[in-house]
Amino acid sequence: MRKINKISMVLATAAATFFLSSCSASEAVGDVAASDENYPRSKTAEAVSAAVDFEHELDRYTPKKDHYNFYFTYKTVHPWWDAVALGMEDAQRQFLDKGVTITYEYMAPDEASAEDQTLRLRTLPKNDYDVIGVDVADEKIISPVLNEMVDSGFKVMTFSSSDADEDCRRIAYVGNTHNYQDGADLTEALCRKLDYKGKVAILVGSKGAPCHEDRARGAADTIAKYEGMEIVAREYDMDSVDRAYELTMQILKDNPDLSGIVCCNMSNPVGAARAVKQQGNDTVIVGMDHDEEALQYLNDGVIYCLGVQDCYSIGFDTIQVAVMIADGNLPGTLFSEKTDEITTVIYQEDAATMLEILYGDVL
Repeated sequence: MRKINKISMVLATAAATFFLSSCSASEAVGDVAASDENYPRSKTAEAVSAAVDFEHELDRYTPKKDHYNFYFTYKTVHPWWDAVALGMEDAQRQFLDKGVTITYEYMAPDEASAEDQTLRLRTLPKNDYDVIGVDVADEKIISPVLNEMVDSGFKVMTFSSSDADEDCRRIAYVGNTHNYQDGADLTEALCRKLDYKGKVAILVGSKGAPCHEDRARGAADTIAKYEGMEIVAREYDMDSVDRAYELTMQILKDNPDLSGIVCCNMSNPVGAARAVKQQGNDTVIVGMDHDEEALQYLNDGVIYCLGVQDCYSIGFDTIQVAVMIADGNLPGTLFSEKTDEITTVIYQEDAATMLEILYGDVL
């Protein structure tokens, strides 16, 4: 378990380079996902620079206090949540400029564990934190815990990519509200690329994690629409690159004619791509997010497309909503019960621009 005081600035050049003039034909989630000559891109496709919004300003809300202390817990130590924390730090700095100090704990285990998350939540001191924020590790296990906390007087919100279940009494959620659609859109792109024929594997991620499970359901439902498509494996890699690599190697061994892999988190596209490249296989990979190695594989054509979530906005908006919740506000005119953040599907021609925006890599 660790506490992040300072996020390593792997995205340090991001704000400075965000408004690059170069445009690409990437597309926001929900649009037609296509990149080959048979399915030209939408003429209204967004620039790749719109996938991550580094230009944020605090809204006009006036905090009632000059100091707030929050506790945030997320699934596992991983660069994806470092990017979320970068947005949190920006909001923290802007509040400080207005004379409001924000302090927070930002805690996660080294491996995803609902049991670990339950233990930490149930041992939190009641009066030390203004708001408790939770990236839900397993909605069936964690949602009842959050209800208990609310009943005990804690102010609880959820954030990141995993909300609690629909009956949970948490106050609000900031993050991805369309994980099912993300999985469906990526898989539709895969099916189209394969001409709607072939065997497909799904690497889910962490068992019980709402975002991973929802994407996998979206993938499975999309494949089920096409008679020529078949799911031959569905495995949990527990958000581990090494585990995803091992699973992919075994799946390729069992299915040498595997046509495609749907990857439902940020780690498994990397593990899958390592295995496919090592085997010299032409299996088509689609997956999630902005891992630097994954973007390199996208640029090289090993990965076909990636759905990039706007982690920076998730972090920034989480801090803003937490302040309003701490002041006793409920969802309504000030903030929504669910603050939706975008996902943008990017392709090979977008990879170099995204690498430069996020990591300063000039290819």
